Amino acid sequence: MIFVQLHHVLGVLTGDERKDKQKTLEERLDDGRALRKQIPRSAHADWTPPRDRKDPLAILAESDKGRITELIPVRHSRMSQSPFTFYRGLAALMAADLALTPVTGVKVQACGDCHLQNFGGFATPERNLIFDINDFDETIPAPWEWDLKRLAVSAVLAGRQIKLQKDAILEAARTCVRSYRLNMQELARTSALDVWYSKIVSEDFLFALRKKSSRRILEQRIKKAESTNSEALFPKLTEVVNGERRIIDNPPLIYHPKQLDSFEHEMEEFLNEYYESLNHELHVLLERYRLLDVALKVVGIGSVGTRCAVALLMGENNDPLFLQFKEARRSVLEQYAGMTSSFHNQGQRVVVGQKIMQSASDMFLGWNSHKGKLDFYFRQLRDAKITVILENLDEYEFIMYLGFCARSLAQSHARSSDPALIAGYMGKSSAFDKSIADFAITYANQTERDFSVFRKAVSSGQLSADESKSADQTFES
Repeated sequence: MIFVQLHHVLGVLTGDERKDKQKTLEERLDDGRALRKQIPRSAHADWTPPRDRKDPLAILAESDKGRITELIPVRHSRMSQSPFTFYRGLAALMAADLALTPVTGVKVQACGDCHLQNFGGFATPERNLIFDINDFDETIPAPWEWDLKRLAVSAVLAGRQIKLQKDAILEAARTCVRSYRLNMQELARTSALDVWYSKIVSEDFLFALRKKSSRRILEQRIKKAESTNSEALFPKLTEVVNGERRIIDNPPLIYHPKQLDSFEHEMEEFLNEYYESLNHELHVLLERYRLLDVALKVVGIGSVGTRCAVALLMGENNDPLFLQFKEARRSVLEQYAGMTSSFHNQGQRVVVGQKIMQSASDMFLGWNSHKGKLDFYFRQLRDAKITVILENLDEYEFIMYLGFCARSLAQSHARSSDPALIAGYMGKSSAFDKSIADFAITYANQTERDFSVFRKAVSSGQLSADESKSADQTFES
């Protein structure tokens, strides 16, 4: 049954690929090196927009379809803060561009929106703090190069946003790729089971920081994060209304919209359908909770305008549990990856992809559908979550952080593909690092040109933007 499901998700372990699994490590590394004859590593450096390149504003308009109309201006406002926030908010644009770039044909379970602020710290079910990718809205089997290129471009754009020097930004992009390459080489020589066991823990970061002040700040953030759970959030996010606890309205970020009244009435059934997607032992736990309230919550940048909400549940001893559920739309990579999702429910696509890619996942991950029209996935709300604040990083810390992001990405990709093929292709020299870094600089320049077009459309009134919450720079998910 397990092998059938893997084939269902990735299309692996069939025919010639099953024979490849029987090859020695050196044979698989050689197979990776042989791919350079088809796609030289230097080929990845190029980015020249084709004459018929899709209009960024047209892609944005297509991406806005089906979203909650009154929240679209909030999305545009968040995207308009900088070229990096624009980049974060429109993964569909780069997906269309990546489809035109050379690939080796090796696929992984891809994140699909792999930028450096979609990584962070969070608690495992065992209450240990780890660092990993934490956003999977666009996950789908796709070429491994796409995630790595998107991460490298984000390094350049974020480096420019925090005003690093050009040499430091180039070094950051190269370090990102080098970390991915070196970690993939190590993973190629690691057993499949140990690849799945591999994780990055908070001590790894503390050891890498060279300044005592930075270690002290991180230790404080870790201590604070470890106590950030539903009980800690309860007094901050709720108030008593007519004798009942309710989630506090803070429009347009958290609110109880009138048009969702009927949805609230259906929440019991809605939650029961979600429970069916969970392991049976969790049914025993969740039976101890009753639903108190549900409110719409605006999160991130690319997710703004989709149906995202927070449900407040209360246990037998008045212990709270906050569950976040988010609308799951089709992956922006799907039309370019050469295959459609094998899951009918897009929420299930997200959850399965997340469990494949992450070293440990929230035990409340699950999915359901609302009247067969909208798909959703569920998770806990901000459970011991740590998000990096870029502006607080110096040059060394920024580059170090990127190295950890790339290490995490390598571990994630190695879980669903043959790391020896990818490692053999990249090789031991810095040739591949240089190519991807060159691409990152060039594509970042393209993003800045696209951002300029976007900003002009906002300034002229062609696109609406709500600046009322523009001070919220964290865009917490």
